[in-house]
Amino acid sequence: MGLPVLIVEDDDDLREALIDTLELDHYSVLVAEDGQSALAILENHQVGLVVSDVQMQPMDGETLLQEIKLRYPCLPVILMTAYGVIEKAVAAMHAGASHYLPKPFEPHKLLEQVERFLLPDLGEDAMVAESAPMQQLLAIARRAASSDASIMLTGESGVGKEVMARFIHRQSPRANKPFVAINCAAIPEQLLESTLFGHEKGAFTGAAATHLGKFEQAQGGTLLLDEVSEMPLALQAKLLRVLQERELERVGGHKPIALDIRVLATSNRDLAAEVSAGRFREDLFYRLNVFPLAIPALRDRAADILPLAQNMLHRYAGAQKRRVPVLLLSAQQALCAHRWPGNIRELDNVIQRALIMAPAEEIAAEHLHLPHAAASFAAVADVESTLEPMPVGKNIKDMEKTMILDALLACGGVRKQAAERLGMSERTLRYKLAQYREEDGELPI
Repeated sequence: MGLPVLIVEDDDDLREALIDTLELDHYSVLVAEDGQSALAILENHQVGLVVSDVQMQPMDGETLLQEIKLRYPCLPVILMTAYGVIEKAVAAMHAGASHYLPKPFEPHKLLEQVERFLLPDLGEDAMVAESAPMQQLLAIARRAASSDASIMLTGESGVGKEVMARFIHRQSPRANKPFVAINCAAIPEQLLESTLFGHEKGAFTGAAATHLGKFEQAQGGTLLLDEVSEMPLALQAKLLRVLQERELERVGGHKPIALDIRVLATSNRDLAAEVSAGRFREDLFYRLNVFPLAIPALRDRAADILPLAQNMLHRYAGAQKRRVPVLLLSAQQALCAHRWPGNIRELDNVIQRALIMAPAEEIAAEHLHLPHAAASFAAVADVESTLEPMPVGKNIKDMEKTMILDALLACGGVRKQAAERLGMSERTLRYKLAQYREEDGELPI
């Protein structure tokens, strides 16, 4: 459902009531009895929301709010107090509080605000699936995860094959056991067998101790053979035997070791073509390809581009302890128009670069530094997003103006709602409207 909620409350009975309310609604909860304890928890745990009492000693809730906003500016905070008055609530909101709950309050009031403000888990392995192709793929992956059948994940470099593999592991009955990944293309051929299967002490020069290979490290869990098509043919034969017999012998060993693992594999090549060319064993191909899943390129799941970009912005801004910048309309259009030959990995690089290059808390198209040849805005019309369709035959400035005015009309002239819909700050929206008035006089809204 999201990251944990941190409850900060010094009253034992109320603290227990808050915990019960949230846990009964299936929220994960962390607990602190005072402000200092809360800050210590925040240093060591990712949290999606803080719900804090105001009247605490020695650090009260308002001081805790100031410390949180200084250290974790994007973390939402809800304050609660029996002494709530309008002036205090207004002051708390100005100081950065997301909401102010006067005691006593009904449990459903708390749950409403938690649902509203709790940050989603935007970790590196978070799955973004706004587009129809990805939603269908995730539905299939969830069903496949429930079995122990081997899954072959294919797709271009950078589409997120390992992220999908981790998603499958988390959805499987083995979720509480190890997930072990090995990049078959990154390990020297002479070390790959020992890395996979382990070795006994003295098996070869330098083997000073017994070493457990990746297969044994994954006992009870999931083993990912990343880029398995890069594995040498001789080792493919040994891998096939291990998969068939579900047991292995370490290098230099003579005792078979039983295995209880689920095997996933990835490749960015056409494995059927590799088999035809004699570079990949046909029997191993069929052993690994029990359940094939092809992950679409980012250009084929355009509705995921902006959600992925927002995910990355939250993650990297949070790591830097800075506010999450706003993606201006020009940046959104540029991201949606780009063809993304490097897929999600390329998008990740672009977002990191934009966070460095953006001078303030807004990211415009020029901060992305995308290749000009690829920045054709004709592709924007195909994007399944909340953006309005692009008018044909207009330049970017005219299209931006049309979209801003249409958003204002749709929101009944409420600038805050229009700015949120457009993905820009209210300050930028006011500046744009002032420009339009200077150019055209009165506006229709």
